[in-house]
Order: sequence, then structure tokens, then C-alpha cells
Amino acid sequence: MKRPYRVLFSNDTTNILTCRSPYNEQGGFALDSETGKLIYRPCAFDAGKLEATVNETAGRGIDAHILQPGVGWVPLWKSQHYPFAKHIEFMKEQTGMGPEADPYAAYMATGGDMVEVFVRICRKRGLAPIVSLRLNDGHGHEFITYERKDIPSWAWICFSPVHVQHPEWRMSQDLSLENWDNRVLNWAIPEVVAHKLAFIEEIIASYDIDGFELDFMRHCKFFRDDGPPVTERRRIMNAFVGRVRAALDRREARDGRYRFLCVRISAFLAAHEPMGINVTEFADAGVDMFNLSYYYFAGQQGDLAAIRALSPDASIYVEMCHCTSLAPIPAVASGYDNFQFRRTTPHQYYTTAHLAYARGLQGVSTFNFVYYREHGIGDRGPFHEPPFEIHRGCADPAFVGRQPQHYFIGQPWPTPSQGRYPFGDYAYRAFTPGKPVAFEIDMAPPAGGWKTVGRLRIQSPESLGNSPWKAVMNGRALTETPDRSEPYDNPYPSLLGTAEQHRAWVVPADILKDGVNTVDITLRTGDKPVAVVFLDVAVS
Repeated sequence: MKRPYRVLFSNDTTNILTCRSPYNEQGGFALDSETGKLIYRPCAFDAGKLEATVNETAGRGIDAHILQPGVGWVPLWKSQHYPFAKHIEFMKEQTGMGPEADPYAAYMATGGDMVEVFVRICRKRGLAPIVSLRLNDGHGHEFITYERKDIPSWAWICFSPVHVQHPEWRMSQDLSLENWDNRVLNWAIPEVVAHKLAFIEEIIASYDIDGFELDFMRHCKFFRDDGPPVTERRRIMNAFVGRVRAALDRREARDGRYRFLCVRISAFLAAHEPMGINVTEFADAGVDMFNLSYYYFAGQQGDLAAIRALSPDASIYVEMCHCTSLAPIPAVASGYDNFQFRRTTPHQYYTTAHLAYARGLQGVSTFNFVYYREHGIGDRGPFHEPPFEIHRGCADPAFVGRQPQHYFIGQPWPTPSQGRYPFGDYAYRAFTPGKPVAFEIDMAPPAGGWKTVGRLRIQSPESLGNSPWKAVMNGRALTETPDRSEPYDNPYPSLLGTAEQHRAWVVPADILKDGVNTVDITLRTGDKPVAVVFLDVAVS
């Protein structure tokens, strides 16, 4: 049941108030000057702001707009399973706050319905409306341990009875921010699955959506490490997916229109098994679309071709985000928003899309795309308006196949259950003198093949001084070049580093191959390890 969607756009809802934008000039987060705590001071929310987020994606080459109505525990639609009136009672009892404390809560308390507004405006603007629900999001679960007076207003959209009344459902009783995997619920417990399924079934039954996405990436833990064996995990997840497919089929029987089931899962196969995910079995259970995610980042080195082979008839997309790397902001102690970004450029988007098409994928999706805009705290800028124009380019395989290529391996921030990342989690990749470090870079030739000399670069978080380095690509030693500049115009200066933090080598076009290219980097001599945080190859 392939659908001719080329480009999907995911809207996390919270960006509407946390980012400064043409429809929200205030922004949402700040540091309290007296306490040093992160505080949430957004402007009011109304249906017009939600409409604006859909309107700005229309006519941009985007086929389907995917809305995540909150973080998946507090309905921002008219729910029968957990009516908002019950949530008001719960929050008053737990926190003493009324719904006027939070803009989303105030909107819902006065009869709001985000999903209804979303579907209506998507239909008006010619976008396919798809709803996505986060299956095990951990945001705000630490509030259970807070004193009543310290619970922030944004607890309204993530703090719910299932977390307070059922501690036995939690993955762990340690709810600290240091370990997100502890903060979610255990899907080996049938009541946990049933609670989430009730939300999904009522959305499918009540709203005229074109499809539903199950978000397995917020967050990536569903079973305890000492929990059920892999076969039982897969049985639980396959049954869950089958129930969602049945709900979509019941809706089809009612009005005669097929609706698509999408799953947002890791782009790394190694991450699937612990979560109970099996691509082939998911397809057999009724999944039409696989949205392959790098969790929070743009990436290029996932198992795209292998996942394509596991489900040859499904529509498969690679997800692209607003950043390729991040680094902590030392001056910010908050558990949230304490990092700065290296932004994804148009050439990196186009290269990622080209690689996806070359590996047999149907198209691309974008996630957290609008976070180019000002948001959060600390020195995270400069900020920019999102480059919406890349969606139209990424929708055209021929166009991206003609563009100069920019491959990269960045330093994301993985979770323990997410899979492989060459540069680790904030700790950087330490290069010990005399010991080569190997990388693999999947590359696909542009239309007509590679014709020009390319350039390989590495970047350290500190000056490399006069330290000697060696690079070998596909078995051939490369010649170092003094040109360490950005290969293409880059409007986003954050985390780009200086010439002293880089080394660069010339890459002859004739050594490149379609598929995995090997790169071995060696710090020749030195008296201590040296960190590297970014590697890229630019070539046409």
C-alpha cells in the first residue's frame, strides 16, 4: 500500500510556544536571575498559533504534516479515556495549580481540541494530516519527586496519574535526569500497553486523519534489561501494532478510505531487538511506513539498505533534524536545554536525501525542524529562520542527485538503547597516538559519478597545534591540505570551530565507491590522547 508521500514534516507542538517565531515573539524558557532555575514563561496558546505552524509548511514541497499532540500522557484532544476535566482535578490535588498556570492547559480547559484544528487546517492547505503519539516519553517524570511548591507549570502537559498512582509500572524508582531510560514505563506490564492503546484508538476513531504514527523514539526504552526475552518482547510489540492496524481498518470500514500506519524507529538495527522491534514482523502486522530516526539529529550512517531489504513493499523514510552535533554549555546547570547545536546545512540535507534514494527509500522526513529559531537558554545562537526550502529540493531525487555532496559523522547525544555512534556521548572520541581509528562512510555517487577532487576533514574541540596526523581512505594514503575551511557556504556558525581545530586531506574522486568507504585516522605522535568531534567529506 505505497503512498506517494515523498516528504513528511513532524510538528512536536511544544515548539509553538518555546521558539520565537512570527507567531510567537516571546519564546518560552529563561533562567530565573535569583534562583538560577529554568522557568517557563510562554505567551498564551490558541488555535491560531497551531494553524500558523501548519500554514508555514504548505506549498513547501511537504506532502504530509505529522502532529505530535503533546508528549503522549496528557491528551490535547477531546479524550474519553482521560478527559481533561479529570486532569484538572488531578493537577489541583497534586500541585495546587489551576489550568491558567499553563497556556496549553488553559486552552484545553476552555474546550480546545488540537487534533480537530490540525486536521481541519491540513485539509484546507492540501496537506495529509497524520497524528503521531509518543509511546514512552520521559519528560517531566522527575516531578513526582518534587516538593509541591517546586513543580513547574509545564508539568501540565506531561505529569499524569499513571506515573503517580502506579510506581510499580515504572522502569525504575530512580527518576533523576541523568538516566532517561529509568524514567519511563515498563511495557511488559499489560496495563501500560492498554493505557497507551486507549489513547490511540480514540484518536483514530474520532478524527479524519490520513494515518497514524507510533513514535518508538521518545524514549527508546520499553523493557527492563532483566525483563522478558526477545521473543516475548516481539510478541508484545507485534500484538500492539496489530491492534493499531485493526483500529485503522475499522475506520476504513466506516468511511471506505484506507489509512496508513507509520512507525518512527531507530535507523540502527542494533537498537531494535531490545525494544521488541522486528521490521519484517511489523510489516506483516500492518505497518505501511517506516520512519528511520537518528533520535534527535541528522545522520547518514544508519542501516538504510538493510532495513529496506527487510520490508521491500513498505514506504521507508529517513528522518533529518536541525542539527548534526551538539556540545554542552558549561555555564548552564539545568537538566534541560543545556547544550548548543551544530546546525544542518542545505547541502547536508540534500546529500542525506540522495543517499536515502540511492538505498531504495521512498523519501525523507524532518523532525524538530523549526528549532533553528531562538529557544532555550544559554549561549545557543546565533539563530535563524528554518530553511523550509530544502523540503522541495529533497522531494526531487533528480535534484538532490545533482547537488554537491557533504557527508558527515557528527557527535550526537545517544541513549544507551539507541545504537552505535562513533563519537560517543559528550565524551568525544579519544585518539591515542600511534593507534588508527576507523570510520565507515556510506556514500552514493551523484548523477554522472564523482568528478572533482574532494576534501576530508576532522575537527577537535581544541587546537591541534602542530600535532601530526595521517588519513587513509579505502586503503590509499591521502595528502594533507592546508585548506581547512568550510567546503560550502554555511550560514550557521555554531560549533564550526577554527582552522587550528581542524586537519584536512585531499580525496581523489577515483578512490570513492558506491557503498561503504573506510577511513582510518591516526594521530602519529604525541604525549596524550586528542579528542575529535566531527568528520566530514565534501565532494562533487
